[in-house]
Amino acid sequence: MAKKPKWVVEKEQAKKASAAETVWLFGHHAVRDALLNPRREKLRLILTPNAAIKLEDAVKESGMEPEIQDPRSFKAPIDPQSVHQGAALEVKPLNWGTLEDVALGEGPARLILLDRVSDPHNVGAILRSAEVLGARAVIGTRHHSAPETGALAKTASGALERQPYLRERNLSDTIVALQKMGYIVLGLDGEAEKTVEEAVEGLRDRAIALVLGAEGPGLRAKTKETVDSLVKIEAQGAFGSLNVSNAAAVALYAVRG
Repeated sequence: MAKKPKWVVEKEQAKKASAAETVWLFGHHAVRDALLNPRREKLRLILTPNAAIKLEDAVKESGMEPEIQDPRSFKAPIDPQSVHQGAALEVKPLNWGTLEDVALGEGPARLILLDRVSDPHNVGAILRSAEVLGARAVIGTRHHSAPETGALAKTASGALERQPYLRERNLSDTIVALQKMGYIVLGLDGEAEKTVEEAVEGLRDRAIALVLGAEGPGLRAKTKETVDSLVKIEAQGAFGSLNVSNAAAVALYAVRG
């Protein structure tokens, strides 16, 4: 029997590791929304007596049997500094399907793409804005972007359970795939000549994807080469810049249909 190539073995190992991966969510809001999400595979629930009372309806709806622990010896495997509010839930990461599953459909779609945005608090805030402002999905990369974590879920304030969050292998390939699907792909760059509003004038009936880079480095050169156009958020005066989560919200609002 022929020996499998190294890349095939590594791909299979990564797939098995991904299948075995679990996430610990914490905090009343994140845990409640996950308990009420039928798409979410739930494994283990740890609550203090007080949290059990506050989450009683969600626990009953989920059908789970919680482990009740004293708040002074709360033993969920999460960062001791986490503001868990006496609630922790072990889950499997959500599967939102393929890029085509979330990108295609009726109506003027909006997407957020993230280029090396790795801070879970920023990604959580972006998911929350994306949900409120009607984006179809937030898309990062498998490497150099924030995975599902308790911190991300807590910042997202429930949006992680409702807002598709995909992590694709290669951002440039993803941009090209979206362009082939009919998307206009705009990269946010403070040095761009056109504003977001100018770039979408007369095009609001089209599908639009916005690409945002990490604070500091911004978009990579390859990303800048691949997008249809570089755009900026018009600022008043010369005082600094928005952080990436605020920029995502402003840009999404600017391209609303």
